[in-house]
Amino acid sequence: MGHTAFDLSVQPTVLTVPGLGGSGPAHWQTLWEKSRPDTARIELGMWDRPHRNAWVTKIDQAVASARAPVILVAHSLGCVAVAWWASLSPQPYGWPVAGALLVAPADVDRADVADELAPFAPAPKQPLPFPSIVVASTDDPWVSIERAHSLAVDWGSHFIDYGACGHLNAASGLGRWPDGLELLDRVIAAAGGPHGEARTPGDARAILARPRDHGAGLRA
Repeated sequence: MGHTAFDLSVQPTVLTVPGLGGSGPAHWQTLWEKSRPDTARIELGMWDRPHRNAWVTKIDQAVASARAPVILVAHSLGCVAVAWWASLSPQPYGWPVAGALLVAPADVDRADVADELAPFAPAPKQPLPFPSIVVASTDDPWVSIERAHSLAVDWGSHFIDYGACGHLNAASGLGRWPDGLELLDRVIAAAGGPHGEARTPGDARAILARPRDHGAGLRA
């Protein structure tokens, strides 16, 4: 596949992909949408009884209608929906989706998976066609840290163990989640060069693994 990058002077479109039930008013995704003019939610619909193919179609339509480059910011079941979209998408590496931040991916393959999540199983194992970070907590009730790491390996994502912080949602008390915003900046940096030079997957991984000085609290 060809490798494409974008000039960082071009503002990417950030699209959030919530999980089961959507993201409420105190969720960091909602707070980002309200405070960042470059950020909008993909209205997946059927929030309480999600349908895999319908969600994948909604993501595809949103990406197609957005001004590229696109950065996807997904939470929980939204991460698996992004992986399904990517596995079915013919996009070349890095375009039009240039990167993704995948937070607290739900484990849809566990034996006791909730009925609402089961239609998304099995989780795709194909590497994502864009640079990405998977962030997970050690005490998330929806996914073990080991399973989250396994998903990151399958997807070719840089993995971050965020420590004990629940499902990394509103109940985790993250507020606007400044660490998450730093990770978003890191994804954007990995996705495109300052002069539009091509990023290879290896280049992108090196940038994702190199935290900024002010992000010292993050466990890379």
